[in-house]
Amino acid sequence: MPGKVLSTLDPEVLDRLAARLPLGSALISATNGKTTTAAMAARILSPRLRLAHNASGANLRSGVTSALLSAKDAELGLFEVDEAALPEIARRVRPRAVCLGNLFRDQLDRYGELEHVAERWRAVVRDLDSEARLVVNGDDPQVGDLSRERAGSLVFGLDDPRQAVPALLHAADSKWCLRCGRPYEYAAAYVGHLGDYRCPACGHARPPLDVVARDLELRALDGVDFTLDAHGEARRVSLSVPGLYNVYNALAAASLSLALGASLDEVVSGLAGFGAAFGRFERIVVGDRTVLMLLVKNPAGANEAVRTLVAGGAPKLAVLALNDAIADGRDVSWIWDVDWEPLLAGLERVVVTGERAAEMALRCKYGGFPADAIEVVPELDRALDRGLESTAAGGELVVLPTYTAMLALREIQADRGFVRPYWERAA
Repeated sequence: MPGKVLSTLDPEVLDRLAARLPLGSALISATNGKTTTAAMAARILSPRLRLAHNASGANLRSGVTSALLSAKDAELGLFEVDEAALPEIARRVRPRAVCLGNLFRDQLDRYGELEHVAERWRAVVRDLDSEARLVVNGDDPQVGDLSRERAGSLVFGLDDPRQAVPALLHAADSKWCLRCGRPYEYAAAYVGHLGDYRCPACGHARPPLDVVARDLELRALDGVDFTLDAHGEARRVSLSVPGLYNVYNALAAASLSLALGASLDEVVSGLAGFGAAFGRFERIVVGDRTVLMLLVKNPAGANEAVRTLVAGGAPKLAVLALNDAIADGRDVSWIWDVDWEPLLAGLERVVVTGERAAEMALRCKYGGFPADAIEVVPELDRALDRGLESTAAGGELVVLPTYTAMLALREIQADRGFVRPYWERAA
């Protein structure tokens, strides 16, 4: 609210506030993982720098302005930025570094197709100050190609074919060559369309990687270990958050931190001490039970959440919360592109809730789940209580909410005294 009010009164205030930071600003944008990536980078950088950081996830112009207003004596701005807001914020902030993580189809009613967002990002890269560093995910064809726009770009990616899926999932997005339109061939596909790709017709391929994750060891729901290789130096990293997508988040945070002058030892130390960002594989203790909150908001992210849960031993009960507010995307047809079936196969009961609970129930039924084992409880508080009632003492309830449902469910638990509100936790 402070940033929204002040920006209305003074449209140029963000420009001036950002210009006061002695070490400038770094921006992080992605469809999936920008909140976690920014939190990881803050963990790495905060021991030696005073940061202005929008840790609560407010990633529009007003949120960045509010973060600058509230950060006294900050040296460096570290801001996650909404994909569509990136062009304006980059123009106003004039960042010294920009990290671009991935582009998946998300909120098509707001963003449009990937190619549209990618072209806007390309314009941002071309307009960066000459000294600014660009950090990109080389495993994403649309994002990795941006490194060709700027000499000295830092490119990160995975190199562990053992963790690749046998073939691209049907919901994969950037499957076609940017240059000639032929389908890419993948030596390894990791998350959605992210991987080691090459066009057999024109040769367009993943750029050489500067920062690499190798020798991954997935520890089910407890975390993941990998070897971080940067500029010929290697360190073993142990994350307490699971999944390949969190390895990508860690790579993005590590690469950005290195571009900002952090040492590899500082990177490893920061990542080792990182806990989940709010609502992103966050565990909340509720009496003698635990609630595991795992945000899902598009096919790529939801598929990885399902993959991680199943690998860790599929739960017997889950709460699926589907809203269609503006921040979620009005169009919820994306749930039909998610491969829920591996998760549903292990469930005995599912509670569906939220503004579009009925549609989520229909998706479960079409996925082959017995209709009499689907409980439709539109009210979020009642659905949470129903899930907890059905969870044995000492057990864990898995909750997969969309964005506004996640915020509302955390608020319910905060009001009950089980967790601090996310804005207090961020502060």
